[in-house]
Amino acid sequence: MSSHDAAPLAARSRNPCCLCWCCCCSCSWNQERRRAWQASRESKLQPLPSCNTCAPPSPEEVQSWAQSFDKLMHSPAGRSVFRAFLRTEFSEENMLFWLACEELKAEANQHVVDEKARLIYEDYVSILSPREVSLDSRVREGINRKMQEPSAHTFDDAQLQIYTLMHRDSYPRFLGSPTYRALLLSGAPKPSPEA
Repeated sequence: MSSHDAAPLAARSRNPCCLCWCCCCSCSWNQERRRAWQASRESKLQPLPSCNTCAPPSPEEVQSWAQSFDKLMHSPAGRSVFRAFLRTEFSEENMLFWLACEELKAEANQHVVDEKARLIYEDYVSILSPREVSLDSRVREGINRKMQEPSAHTFDDAQLQIYTLMHRDSYPRFLGSPTYRALLLSGAPKPSPEA
């Protein structure tokens, strides 16, 4: 049996002119598809909407970020501030990956899921990516298997691993950072003039 015959039928139906799901070959079908992905990349994966239009966080909201990492991550302003902090630590890709996975999970159209899953793989999981996130080999192998038939939940294990990494590693440093302390102080009540 040749390697062509041994290839899964699903892989053949996805790409009739080659057996490679990662689109690394240079056939014209892949080149055309890659051009389409590049053209739509900006509109398909907006990692984090600009928070310039967000209302400034209230002092209570800023204080709540210290109570739990979940509260920080569920706040658009909190994610924006935390992302800026991660950028100073050269680990912004963790937040961008987590957000891209959240966007993927909200997608219902299978064609768009395939496209976004491939973009996430290329941008954050591939060992060739300059924004590769740190994943253990078990999770990475699981993703490689799931990429044969991507779904909205292809990256769930990886997303949890990165979320845990940010929670245990970056979040405590964020709470002790000058950035967070300045936010706390900016919302602190001003002393009354009579005091």
